[in-house]
Amino acid sequence: MNDQTFCLQPFPSTKFLPNLKISGNISRNGNKLAIRYMLEGDFKEIAIDPPSNTPSRKHQLWEDTCFEFFVGIKDSTRYWEFNLSPGGHWNVYRFDGYRQQMQEETAFENLPFNVQNQADGLTLVLDVDLDKIISAEQAIEVGITTVIKHRNGEVTYWALTHQGAEADFHLRDSFILEL
Repeated sequence: MNDQTFCLQPFPSTKFLPNLKISGNISRNGNKLAIRYMLEGDFKEIAIDPPSNTPSRKHQLWEDTCFEFFVGIKDSTRYWEFNLSPGGHWNVYRFDGYRQQMQEETAFENLPFNVQNQADGLTLVLDVDLDKIISAEQAIEVGITTVIKHRNGEVTYWALTHQGAEADFHLRDSFILEL
């Protein structure tokens, strides 16, 4: 099993930085991927969707507070983007190359995950079987990211690393964890 901890950093040119910490851990055991995000800090200025009674696949979750991660096959241009809303909504997209041929990944019919809200923190946990999209023998490269939307409408972008002149989660140079 490969288990790694992470702490996300805001994009450097962000003007308004909330008093937040986004950390967690990710592991791969065979082809089971487990990721846990912990969002801690002052939530007064953050827009977080309330839990939905009917979580479902939705598009453009990245326009609001959204936890994301990207999985790429090592030595391949193909990758997947996983979007997880604190409200329970989700989506998975497949790309053939950098922002190329974006398609909803239909191999996943649902993506159940757990969200726990506390006064000073939020924890999101997902366990996903990657068998539907890659084989257990394939090495993967992972980028972990989060979009935070503020009540005033501003958005901040958080990632393991920021490799571009602008916030861009799709740059393969930012898929820095190997599992």
